[in-house]
Amino acid sequence: MSGSDPISEDLGWMLGVLFRAYVRAADHAVGDLPGGPRGYQVLTAADREPPRNQGAIAEELGIDRTVLTYLIDDLERDGLLVRRPDPADRRSRLVTLTDAGRAATQRRRETLRTVESRLLQPLTPQQAATVRDLLRRVACAAQQADPLTDLCQAVEETAEQPPPRRRRATRSGPVRRPA
Repeated sequence: MSGSDPISEDLGWMLGVLFRAYVRAADHAVGDLPGGPRGYQVLTAADREPPRNQGAIAEELGIDRTVLTYLIDDLERDGLLVRRPDPADRRSRLVTLTDAGRAATQRRRETLRTVESRLLQPLTPQQAATVRDLLRRVACAAQQADPLTDLCQAVEETAEQPPPRRRRATRSGPVRRPA
């Protein structure tokens, strides 16, 4: 599009086009999981050390605790994760992936990397890395203005020392708790 077209300079339009394209493709990659994209988010959140309880995962993902309970029930029923008592607080339940859940999450993560690569295809690898870095910065700044939890610090620390092939987890989009 030409620079004289006002919509081509509209950030909301740009973000919307990219978001819709990502969601359509990502839904195909994770749509078979219980809960679809939200289920994938839960699996990704459970694939971290140390394991966290349901409340921490709900806050991190911005998913209502009741909705999260149903998602975890479905994912547990499919053998993808388990809840176990927290040794530090037996009233709390830690959520961890099973081997099947870890394999399912890894397969979808690889598929989502392909989706991301296709969306960023017009860019050089260096430009794509710059876009990711800039989006992370903007997302963290936006989260500081409307925080659910301080994940940006964890993301920044991870970005400094990424584990092999597990640098980024993707999201299908923000899910807000009702006010």
